[in-house]
Amino acid sequence: MDMMFDWNGYQKQLMGRIGEIGKLSPGTVQGYQGLSTAGDKTNILDAKTRELIALAVAVTRACDGCITVHTSAAAKHGATREEIAEALGVAIAVNAGATLVYSARVMDAFAAKQA
Repeated sequence: MDMMFDWNGYQKQLMGRIGEIGKLSPGTVQGYQGLSTAGDKTNILDAKTRELIALAVAVTRACDGCITVHTSAAAKHGATREEIAEALGVAIAVNAGATLVYSARVMDAFAAKQA
C-alpha cells in the first residue's frame, strides 16, 4: 500500500526542529515535556489509552506532528489498528456533534436577529 506521507522521515525532521527550539528556549520544551509525561506519574489511564486519546485529539487539532509522534507511541504501547480506528471514530463523532451544537447556535443567533 502506498503511503500518503513519509511519516517516519517527517518525525525525524520534526524532532530535529524541536531540538533546535529546545536549545533556544529550553524552558518551553521542558514545560511541554512535563505536561506530556504527567500521566506517566499517576498511571490512572494506561499508556496505550493515553496515546489513543492523543490520536483522537491530534486529528481534531489537525496536527501532523502529533499524529506521527502519537502513532509511534500508540504502536509501541500495543495499540492495534482496530483500537486506533475506534478512537478516531470517537473523534469523528465528537466533531460531528460539535458541528451540530454550533449549528443550533447559528439558528439561535438567526432567530435573535429576526426578533
